[in-house]
Amino acid sequence: MSNYNAVSQDLIKKLAEIIGDKYVISDPDRMDPYSHDEVTDPKYKKMPEVVVLPANAQEISQIVKLAAANNVPVIARGGGTGLTSASVPFKGGIVLSVERMNKIIGIDKENMFMEVEPGVTTGDVQKAANEQGFLYAGDPCSGDSSFIGGNVATNAGGNKAVKYGTTRHQVNGVEIVTAEGEIVTFGGKCKKDSTGYSLLNLVIGSEGTLGIITKCYLKLVPLAKNVMDVLAVFPDLKTAIGIVPKIMSAGIMPMCVEFMDNESIKCCEKFLNEKLPNSENGYYIIISIEGDNEELLEDQCVTIDEMATEHGAMTVLAADPARIWKARKAYAEADRARSLIFSMEDLVVPVDKIPQTVEKIAELGEKYNIAIHCAGHAGDGNIHANILKDQLSDEEWNEKLPKLQNEIYTAVYQVGGKLSGEHGIGYKRVKLLEQYANPVELKMMKAIKQALDPKNILNPGKVIDIG
Repeated sequence: MSNYNAVSQDLIKKLAEIIGDKYVISDPDRMDPYSHDEVTDPKYKKMPEVVVLPANAQEISQIVKLAAANNVPVIARGGGTGLTSASVPFKGGIVLSVERMNKIIGIDKENMFMEVEPGVTTGDVQKAANEQGFLYAGDPCSGDSSFIGGNVATNAGGNKAVKYGTTRHQVNGVEIVTAEGEIVTFGGKCKKDSTGYSLLNLVIGSEGTLGIITKCYLKLVPLAKNVMDVLAVFPDLKTAIGIVPKIMSAGIMPMCVEFMDNESIKCCEKFLNEKLPNSENGYYIIISIEGDNEELLEDQCVTIDEMATEHGAMTVLAADPARIWKARKAYAEADRARSLIFSMEDLVVPVDKIPQTVEKIAELGEKYNIAIHCAGHAGDGNIHANILKDQLSDEEWNEKLPKLQNEIYTAVYQVGGKLSGEHGIGYKRVKLLEQYANPVELKMMKAIKQALDPKNILNPGKVIDIG
C-alpha cells in the first residue's frame, strides 16, 4: 500500500461531488460487507478506505480519472459472491460497487441479444430471457445473487458449460472504463469479428485489472421446450466418470453433466435434512438433456439408463430435478455449515483424468489428515475440491494448507491441468499462478497489465502482480 496514496477527506469530498453524498460510504460498519467476498478465512478480509456506488459509466469515468490523478487504487465489485478475494481492497483505495447499475436495457429479439448493466443478477438475466422465449446459457451456482458483470469479469462457468461453454461464450460485447478513465465498447451485436486483436476476450476474465465493465451484450438462444434429468449412482468415482465420454460419443449432447463424491453427498444430505438416493455409498452423475422433441429426449434417457447400467451403475433414476439440483447447488453452502473456514480449489483437468486426480486428492487428504470434498462439472473436467479446516487450529491450518495445495497442483499440472476452471485467480492464487504458469505466459500477462494500466491502479495485486 506504500506505493499508493491514502484516501483523503478532500478526495472523499470530490467523490461526493461526482456521485452525491448518499452514494459515498466511509462509515466502517457500512463498509464492512465490502471487506470480503464469499471467502470466510479472516486473513482474506480488508476494510476499504471508501466505497462508492456510481450510477453510470460517465460517473465511473470521472472516479477513475480522479483516482489516477491521486494515485489511489480502484477495486470494482459486483455481488461479492467471488471465491478468490478478487474484489477485496488489499492495497487500500476505493471499492467501486456496481450495485446501482442494475437495469436490463433491452432485449433484441431479432438479433437474439440482451443489453444489460453489470449490476443485474444472473438469475434476473435468465428470467428475463425465459419470459421472451430465450435462454441465457450462463448458469453459475451463485446465479441468484451473482452479478452479470462479475460473471464476465471472472469468465464464470457453471452447470451448462459442457454444452454452451463458459461466460466468455455468452458475451458478444462489453463497454468498459479504462485505467485512464476512457469509455470504450469492444464487440457488440455482430456475431463475427476479426477486426484486429480480440480486446473483448482480453477483458473477459481479467477480474477488473484491465478495465471496469459498465455494460454487457449477451447472446441468447431459443429456449428448449423440454428438459429431462437423469441421476445415475455408481459404486466409485472412476466408474462414474467413465460413463461421461461414452454418453457423449453416443450422439447425446447433454446440457449438464455434474458429479458429486460420496462425502459431498453425505454433507449435503445432513445440511438439507433430506434423504438423498444411495447416500451411504454412492457417487452421483447428474445429467440434463434438453430439446423440443419430447419423444426423442425420452429415447435418449432410455439410452443413458441402459449405458449407465451396463457400465456398473447401482441405480438410475429419472431425477427429481428440484431435489437433486438443490443438493448439487448446496455443495459449498453445506461445507460452509460444517466448517466455516474452507478453501475451495477450482482445478480443471482433461475429463479422463478426473478419477485419478480425485483419487490423488483423497490420498493427500488422508496424508495431511484434512477432509476434502469433491464435486463439479464432469463434462468439462472442472473439479471443485473443498478443503475443510474443521477443528484444526489456525496454526495447523496455515501450516498444512499451502503444502497440501502445492501437492495437489503439482499432480494437476502433471496431467495437463490448470489452477482454475471458472473462479479465476483473484488474490488467493497469485503466488500459485506465478509458481505453475509458463514463464513466457507470465511475462506476456505482465506486459499487458503494464501497457493497459501503467499506474497499476485497477485492482492491484490480483491475477498478476507487477509490483
